[in-house]
Amino acid sequence: MLRTIWRCGHGRTAGSGRSARSTGAGYRVGVASPAASPDPAPVLAAEFDSEWELVLERAKRSKDLAGIHDLLGKWRHIAYLELRDSGSYHRLLTKAEQIRRTGSNPDAASWEDLQALIQQRLGR
Repeated sequence: MLRTIWRCGHGRTAGSGRSARSTGAGYRVGVASPAASPDPAPVLAAEFDSEWELVLERAKRSKDLAGIHDLLGKWRHIAYLELRDSGSYHRLLTKAEQIRRTGSNPDAASWEDLQALIQQRLGR
């Protein structure tokens, strides 16, 4: 299920390093991209498969599907994120690890700047 979303839905043909482009008539045409970034689909599919196996075994033992619903909900959001911006999930993980390691986010705005932006958008 998820593997299909990753490999077909994010604009790349599986393992080819080629971008897929819609012709408008419902057809997809492969377009070579010399500087194509590596396809994150196999890594994400492997992560999903690993989590799926764990959750499925727990559900078999407990006879409770809540863990499966939670896992699918989590990966639905990841799949959507990747469809919109391929590689964004791993950039998110890298950024989270940097913040965890250093204890701060160098790209974060100050509290005062956020309050000013909110007030500006509210028209106050």
